[in-house]
Amino acid sequence: MPSLPPTAPSDSGDFSLRQFRLRVRHWLDLMGMGGQGGKLLLGVVALAWLASGVYRVQPDEQGVVVRLGKWSDTTAPGLHYHLPWPVDSVLLPKVTQINQLRLGNLYDGAPTNTPDPREKQMLTGDENIVEADAAVFWRIKDAGQFLFRVNKPEESLRIAAEGALRDVISHTQIQAAMSNRRQQVADEARALLQQRLDAEQAGILLTQVQLQRVDPPAAVIDAFNDVQRARADQERARNEAQAYSNDIIPKARGEAERIHQEAEAYRSQVVNLAQGEAKRFDSIYQSYAQAKDVTAWRLYLESMDEVLKKAGKVIVDSSGKGMSGVVPYMSLQDKAKDKEKR
Repeated sequence: MPSLPPTAPSDSGDFSLRQFRLRVRHWLDLMGMGGQGGKLLLGVVALAWLASGVYRVQPDEQGVVVRLGKWSDTTAPGLHYHLPWPVDSVLLPKVTQINQLRLGNLYDGAPTNTPDPREKQMLTGDENIVEADAAVFWRIKDAGQFLFRVNKPEESLRIAAEGALRDVISHTQIQAAMSNRRQQVADEARALLQQRLDAEQAGILLTQVQLQRVDPPAAVIDAFNDVQRARADQERARNEAQAYSNDIIPKARGEAERIHQEAEAYRSQVVNLAQGEAKRFDSIYQSYAQAKDVTAWRLYLESMDEVLKKAGKVIVDSSGKGMSGVVPYMSLQDKAKDKEKR
């Protein structure tokens, strides 16, 4: 069996192209495929090399074509082609997978280190200090940007998320951040963080930011709770006073309105009576001016009638003997009233 032709390794440890051709031609001669057979084999090898550039991107992936170590193109799911190795290569990162980043523990994943509590303290809009923990959920939006635009994208995301959360809390009152505006703070932080990531072309899409805990520092939490209880008592007393005010003021206004209405009715009554008396007097005067004697006699009779209505009645019997001739007169109505009094 003929021996292989001698070859000498290059400086890099690989055969040169000429040595490779000699070896291939030697093996073809051994297999009796010299001439046209060799060309056919070389054609098959070349075809296989070219076919190695076909690749498939799965529905949950993006294809990142790297040409000579540099990002060249980003492809969507499906069949694609790139120049064979060693010119091009393809990276297939998952772009639908939701990743979680926890804020508040800067040493997450490194249990040997103890986190400094001051690292997660933030200054609120009313110059109070709180400790905030949050969870950021994200996925890859553009695989090419994610892999090549930003150095250490996950660490960059952590730093940017902390900055956005601090920025939002710095414009929020402490009580609002701890109670009714927690979701609003989380939404504003997500919007601000997404804006900054897009500006840096990080290729990251935020799906949600959850604000998990916002509390005062442990060293002052007891004093803070005392202040909150005092504020709650103040608010309760204010509400009770407002409730009493809402109860007593409408009653006082209603009573004042009632008195005003009664006074107005009395005024109208007195004025109407006075006007009626004045008109009656004027009418009598007009009659007196036209017939003085008749009017005067009529007025006299009316006056006597009014006087005699209140006077008692007696019966004078001049025929009586042995007794007074004057007998008081009592009507049946007066007698019934007298019985009722008794």
